[in-house]
Amino acid sequence: MEIQQLLHEKPELRQFMRQNPIWYRKITREPHLIPEMEKESNYFYGKTFPQRVEKVQNNIGLAMMMIEMLKMGKNSLG
Repeated sequence: MEIQQLLHEKPELRQFMRQNPIWYRKITREPHLIPEMEKESNYFYGKTFPQRVEKVQNNIGLAMMMIEMLKMGKNSLG
């Protein structure tokens, strides 16, 4: 019952479990593995701290490249 409530409250976990049915079997037999499943889900969806940092770094790099392109375009016109 508590597993159903957890999956109802966290649709992302429910979707993760649908895509990885082995977790359904694991959790129904061993409910204490729920934190492990949540950790695996966070990794799958890219929500771990290192993944977030990498995403921010990529976005900053992209923004810097755009700024450099704009500067180069301005210099060639001026």
